[in-house]
Amino acid sequence: VKGSSFLESLSKTDTVVFDKTGTLTEGRFEVSRVHSVGMAEDELLETAAQAESVSNHPISKSIIEAHTSGFDASTVESAEEIPGKGVRAVVRGRTVHVGNHRLMNDIGAEYCHEEVAGTNVHVAVDGRYMGHIVVSDVVKSDAAEAVATLKAIGVRRTVMLSGDSARICTDVGGRLGIDDIRYELLPADKTEALERVMEDTPENRTVAYVGDGINDAPSLARADVGIAMGGLGSDAAIEAADVVIMDDAPSKIPTCIDLSKRVNRIVMQNIVFALAVKFGLLALTLFGFT
Repeated sequence: VKGSSFLESLSKTDTVVFDKTGTLTEGRFEVSRVHSVGMAEDELLETAAQAESVSNHPISKSIIEAHTSGFDASTVESAEEIPGKGVRAVVRGRTVHVGNHRLMNDIGAEYCHEEVAGTNVHVAVDGRYMGHIVVSDVVKSDAAEAVATLKAIGVRRTVMLSGDSARICTDVGGRLGIDDIRYELLPADKTEALERVMEDTPENRTVAYVGDGINDAPSLARADVGIAMGGLGSDAAIEAADVVIMDDAPSKIPTCIDLSKRVNRIVMQNIVFALAVKFGLLALTLFGFT
């Protein structure tokens, strides 16, 4: 905890806003399915891995790791990340787009949906849809306990913000008992959503934001109290946060809030006791008993 003022603010927590990936979920993605419509599955996975080689996003890393035979990085002539959408790369003279449905809409590629749980990573080559890769994440074992405990200690509302699809977010949020689920958000949208939540929060009450990634840094700085996952969290998130959870366990969030309430109770007890002693001595002094 980076300062006593944040302990005081935490004791007044009304709403806790969560990022999803890496905060409520493990953030360790695995490719669970490859669905190809325009090329062989191995080729689809290799093409996606080549394009994703420029990205440090956990989903990108999972696709690269899934292509176990490796690839020649020199075949990637140029590449760039498109925030909140995916990547664009030129591989062997072909323009490859790998990302979510927004990216496919931008290039006018007709894409198909996978009904199984997971994140759909779509692949298009020269504007033609080639298939998608399903990447799955796992909910942290103590996430549901954390949300339930928060409500038990007096937190009025829990909110989850994510860039993932409605289906994935609704599934995760429903299992965890999140009150308000907001999905398909770009990084800038998260901060705007947080500000709307803060506007809806009663005066003199606190909104805490919990996140772990670079994209969460603005929201961590904007919230009344920013809480970062310090184990796998980015340096930017840790720097921007007011509280850092060193083992990435969501269950430490209610623990921290409960500790802040205990600290504030002890502070008030000390003040009351000190004033009582002073007034007692003053009264004794007036009557000559000191």
